[in-house]
Amino acid sequence: MQTPKITRRDALRGASAALTLAAAKAAFPGGAFAQSAEPETRTVKLGYIALTDAAALIIAKEKGFFTKHGLPDAEVLKQASWGATRDNLVLGSEANGIDGAHILTPMPYLISTGKVTQGGVPTPMYILARLNLDAQAISVAAEYNGLKLGLDSSPLKDAFAKKRAAGGDPKVAMTFPGGTHDLWIRYWLAAGGIDPDKDVSTIVVPPPQMVANMKVGTMDAFCVGEPWNAQLINQKLGYTAANTYEIWNKHPEKALGLRAAWVDKHPKAARALLMAVMEGQAWCDKLENREEMCRIVGTRAWFNVPVADILPRQRGEYDYGIESKVVTDSPGIMKFWRDHASFPFKSHDLWFIAENMRWGKFETNTDAKALVDKVNRSDLWREAAKTLGIAASDIPASDSRGKETFFDGKVFDPENPQVYLASLPIKRIA
Repeated sequence: MQTPKITRRDALRGASAALTLAAAKAAFPGGAFAQSAEPETRTVKLGYIALTDAAALIIAKEKGFFTKHGLPDAEVLKQASWGATRDNLVLGSEANGIDGAHILTPMPYLISTGKVTQGGVPTPMYILARLNLDAQAISVAAEYNGLKLGLDSSPLKDAFAKKRAAGGDPKVAMTFPGGTHDLWIRYWLAAGGIDPDKDVSTIVVPPPQMVANMKVGTMDAFCVGEPWNAQLINQKLGYTAANTYEIWNKHPEKALGLRAAWVDKHPKAARALLMAVMEGQAWCDKLENREEMCRIVGTRAWFNVPVADILPRQRGEYDYGIESKVVTDSPGIMKFWRDHASFPFKSHDLWFIAENMRWGKFETNTDAKALVDKVNRSDLWREAAKTLGIAASDIPASDSRGKETFFDGKVFDPENPQVYLASLPIKRIA
């Protein structure tokens, strides 16, 4: 039998695969990496918004993790807004849309129930992983420099009232109704006695357009992920009032959301996708990789944003942009893997549903637990983790992280969300 000829390209490809496998074992030292069965498809179409917490998907593409796990034709496609992401998820890749996305955690629930889809038609979704914890921010216009705003938003109440009395219309921006940024800024305003539906006008602005809109005076404050808060400061247009970890320490943020139909049809590919993204998260989480990560996502192909707007906060360096308020080693640094950042705790999703009950997006009689059990596929995460060789000690024993405490002393008990809802100061529910 003739020995096949090994070309230089084959040798380089083999060496690259060996290095990648070695890196995977180093990232997940709990056990030997076990190659999963061949995926049913070689491709998946994933959407992303130009936000730093999409980095794990971008790195999985750039570093070949999708290819390693049998998805060489995986695509990571920029979306214009969260509304566009929703519309493309409803279409699915078979209708020129997408199969999944880097997505605001509540959106798969809002889409699955038809709360935000055309005609109210549900498109079943699954959450397969969380993509990050912490590191969003609430920013305010330079007009309010004198208020020196922080976690206490109450000084804005009089400022907004005076603006209204003078014929103005104070506006706060978020990125999608019922999404994480909407909920963070509502929580912050309401804790300070400001009704987000009556005392201000709440508007929707896509993340990459926040700074440009602030520049022309479209809004007074906004909540969004990075790098747009840092860019606002670098352009001297405003400052950061709060890093969202200050509202809820180690809070969940974006998720990896997939159409349920795609996952059900391609269970092996879904596991392969999860493993690739997990490796991307572990790589991004290492501080020694953060500069390279920022250089990659900042390129024209991905965000088209200067590295100077991205890197400092990814190193934990937070210049709040007002009176030398600078934190050089912030505990609110974006977490991609540490602190179980990747695991989709069901208790976290229960909080998002409770807050959307608070503001009228879900009915108060919604069976939140049943809905979470239907959408949140923590079981698939556990399967992928075991296949990837993640140590059992690094896989959460429970789907609940237990009670959570917020900056204003409110406590969310996932076993009794109604008690939490009853304790809140401003709400749309009876």
